[in-house]
Amino acid sequence: MQTRFMHTSDWQLGVTRQFLNDDSQARWAEARFEGIRNLGRIAKEEKCEFIVVAGDIFESNQVDRRTVLKACDAMAGIPVPIYLLPANHDPLDAGSVFNGKPWRDRRPTHVHVLDTPAQAKEVRAGIEVIGAPWTSKRPLTDLVATAASALQPEPGVLRIMVGHGAVDQLSPDRDNPAVICVADAEKSLQEGRYHYLALGDRHSLTPIGTSGRIFYSGTHEAYDFDEVNPGKVLIVDLSADGVTASPRQNGVWRFLVHEAQVSTAEDIEALSRHLDAVPDKERTILKLGLVGTLGIQAHARLEEVEEHARELFAAIVRSGSRSELVVMPDGADFENLSLAGFAASAVEKLRAQARGEGAERDKAADALSLLVRLVGRAA
Repeated sequence: MQTRFMHTSDWQLGVTRQFLNDDSQARWAEARFEGIRNLGRIAKEEKCEFIVVAGDIFESNQVDRRTVLKACDAMAGIPVPIYLLPANHDPLDAGSVFNGKPWRDRRPTHVHVLDTPAQAKEVRAGIEVIGAPWTSKRPLTDLVATAASALQPEPGVLRIMVGHGAVDQLSPDRDNPAVICVADAEKSLQEGRYHYLALGDRHSLTPIGTSGRIFYSGTHEAYDFDEVNPGKVLIVDLSADGVTASPRQNGVWRFLVHEAQVSTAEDIEALSRHLDAVPDKERTILKLGLVGTLGIQAHARLEEVEEHARELFAAIVRSGSRSELVVMPDGADFENLSLAGFAASAVEKLRAQARGEGAERDKAADALSLLVRLVGRAA
């Protein structure tokens, strides 16, 4: 007996990000639905029998009707059965999205919710999917171990257990009763209670333990900067004798981090060239970590570079505190501005504040930088 299926997780449909403007947010949200449709194309190409989604299909149980309908529409075009696990973002509580009218009315018939612990969903004779669903945001037990305890080995039957949450080998919170015990999971695998553990919650593709039968698939589309290997799905070949889990690229968005020393005009121009060379800017969210000391004119040029890049990238965010980039005005910054009277007096006051400490220094530096840019443009 053998089967090939797809393992994915953490779609989190309906999620928003504060650093995205309205246009970028709309494109990023749509990419998560397009990513689901692409799963269908990959499943067909790879001849997968079915797909398991190991939790957090929706960002919350409070997602709007449109998000639910778009999810149903995206899954409707997938040509194989899909098995969904409710988890911490969308648990099977009183307000579950899976009990709502939009889902009940529009759920495609080949989409199945793993809503009962340890209850087998038969894909075909000899192939079963078992779920360990969350019924609240704070379970008080290892749900995978609880579901496994209700199973007995059945010769000739291959089982895929679908779970969600942190494992004890990676979690710093050892007092959390819901942490999944890897040793218990590997014991269940050895006993033949199930033959593969499909996990969700960790957004990076990650093998777990030593059996070669436990994996986090990671999210199907990039979600944040700290992900190691996002945007993948796993194609799993499973038999009683072993497992082969092969990643396939699915996501098209990227979260990049770029750190640079900027203390001279040459450093700023090098940063400008680097940003210009980044491909697919409209699908790239960039975190900039800049360190250095700049004069007002150099800082004004840096702001011009960033302003230009913000028009092209999906988003640019700064890493770290303002103290890492110090603006120190000097006389050369104002030699060519031809300021007199009140304007010249205001500049001197701002320069004095910019040599100080704390928030007032930063505000004064920002005001001087803006002044240099405005006067420079007028000239």
